[in-house]
Amino acid sequence: YDFDLIANRFRETAFLTRGLRIELTDERGEGRHAAYQFDGGLADYVAHLNKTKEPIHKKIVSFVKEGRDDNMDVEVEVAMQWNNSYAESVHTYANNVQTPGGGTHLSGLQAALTRTINVYAREKGYLKEKDENLQGTDVREGLAAIVSVKLGEPQFEGQTKDKLGNPSIKGFVENAT
Repeated sequence: YDFDLIANRFRETAFLTRGLRIELTDERGEGRHAAYQFDGGLADYVAHLNKTKEPIHKKIVSFVKEGRDDNMDVEVEVAMQWNNSYAESVHTYANNVQTPGGGTHLSGLQAALTRTINVYAREKGYLKEKDENLQGTDVREGLAAIVSVKLGEPQFEGQTKDKLGNPSIKGFVENAT
């Protein structure tokens, strides 16, 4: 067993499940030990992602929305903070399973952020009437974010199941954001 691989997965699970405490002890050889508990949940995860970067704003934006969608209970939790880097670091999960290919939950977040920032820029006069809207890639530059959805019947795409495919989740996440 690879201790670091298991420890990373346990840390990720502790971030995704606010207040859960997980301890890992390797009783072979050097006896390594790791313990994880994050009472801030996804906000702590974003702080972890940004620990070597300089945040643009101090407060990590986070929210949870629960509801029913497509005849099933759904919960979306998002935490995000922009930093001074050019790289986008967005991690997505469905039922605590990482979805590295993204999917409908990621599409919902991206659409909402792009629309909201464009509306704000127009209202404040940063974008004039004849200016083109900002592109999604511009809006997400330097963004560190986690999107986690919990739903009764996740539909994954492809053989590797690394992408969430529930169509209605896009709108649910977009409305929550």
